[in-house]
Amino acid sequence: MVRSYGPPITTAGVDEVGRGCLFGPVVAAAVVLSPGACERLQALGVTDSKRLTAAQRDRLVEPIQRLATGYALGLGTVHDIERLNILYASLLAMARALRRLAVTPDLCLVDGNQPIPNLGFPQQTVVQGDRIHTEIAAASILAKVWRDRLMVRLDRRYPGYSLARNKGYGSATHRLALQTLGPTSQHRKSFKGCR
Repeated sequence: MVRSYGPPITTAGVDEVGRGCLFGPVVAAAVVLSPGACERLQALGVTDSKRLTAAQRDRLVEPIQRLATGYALGLGTVHDIERLNILYASLLAMARALRRLAVTPDLCLVDGNQPIPNLGFPQQTVVQGDRIHTEIAAASILAKVWRDRLMVRLDRRYPGYSLARNKGYGSATHRLALQTLGPTSQHRKSFKGCR
């Protein structure tokens, strides 16, 4: 007896970076990968972006983009963060990334334990998903590299905060600059470190 299996399930992974920063947007990426692409990217070393060096992450961007069925980025702006709070701005960034995909996934794997409100298609939250699912790990790498490059560019626009080095996180240098220079329009003024 021949069994008929439907088309393969299209799975997207989504992750965000920058939740703990004092400066700039929270950035999410969504990545759709085939099972074969997952295997190839695992062999190249794709894993949780926090376990990789900056150089390793940079080298993996091109293969992820080349092998992905689809990928997209979404932002939660500083205005979104101040208006909603960091959790809901992060979920909004993830929803924006997923809605920008050229391919509508059958299932979305969301890093963490918070589902995305009003997403419109099936989702599954996965705690430490960037260590378990290649789709989420690939998304974490794209989001991290894009945000880090943004911080390097914004360092030239907002000198004195060492953004190219601290990537917007609350390093001692960044906190000292906030005390002496005050916050910019891209600082999250609701965050304790910016007050």
